[in-house]
Amino acid sequence: MNNKSIKGILLVAIGASSYGIVATFIKKGLADGYTTAELTFAQALVGASVIILLNLISNRVSSSKAINRPSRKDIFKLMLGGIPLGLTSTFYYLSLRYIPVSVCIVMLMQSVWIGVVVDLLVNKIKPAPVKLVSILIVLLGTVLATNVLNADVELDWRGIFWGFLAAISYSLTFLATNNIATGYRPMVRSMFMLIGSLIMVSMVWGYSLMQKFDPSVLWTWGLVLAFFGTVLPPLLFTKGMPLVGVGLGGIIASIELPVSVTMAYLFIHETVNVYQWIGIVLILFAIALMNISFIKMLKPN
Repeated sequence: MNNKSIKGILLVAIGASSYGIVATFIKKGLADGYTTAELTFAQALVGASVIILLNLISNRVSSSKAINRPSRKDIFKLMLGGIPLGLTSTFYYLSLRYIPVSVCIVMLMQSVWIGVVVDLLVNKIKPAPVKLVSILIVLLGTVLATNVLNADVELDWRGIFWGFLAAISYSLTFLATNNIATGYRPMVRSMFMLIGSLIMVSMVWGYSLMQKFDPSVLWTWGLVLAFFGTVLPPLLFTKGMPLVGVGLGGIIASIELPVSVTMAYLFIHETVNVYQWIGIVLILFAIALMNISFIKMLKPN
């Protein structure tokens, strides 16, 4: 393994880990008295502002070079592509109000098999047998990881519902990221998608924000959430993914799941039993199985 591969693995792993710790921050923000609306809007506003600032700086540095600027049509498409991004945060943070972080992140990981369904419906790509096996493993892992077999545990159906919607939005976010206006710089694409996300979050939470909005949320939790959940991961993924490839990158990025659960255990003292860890390991195995088959498919005969 060369230095570039090691660098790529580290970048992707750190990016995925930063995503993984956001849920714990949301839980702590809710405990501080901020609402889901305030936290979601603060992340979207600060994140979009930082990316816009980074683009302005980048454009100044690159002013002497030819910059491929998106057309109005592509800008509109990118902003539309930001809608599922904003909905993912909205649904995911709503689910955190009702169920533990460990269960929320497992629900979000349902995007693994939902993405296969989206590929079938949108791109007409039939899933290979190994993907079908992986889906079954994910579903089995989900049953264990959500602890539904434990008769003493009652999961709030609202948390499961919002978590499942977050997984659908998460899958649509990947679809938009991989297919809309791909010929432009990643930071430019991210900027317009985040602006679209901010508009969507503002529309969803506008009424709640008019009822209650404490500006202190912008610098207490907004900066932290935006840095770890909006700014850092895309920048690291943009640098790291080309060095390791999509298949291996997908396996490494699944570290988000154990990181999220571990953070919740360490900082907000959520308990995770042996069966839940077995379920988490099964989901990670399914992700690896799906992506390893993808790597083999890319190799020349």
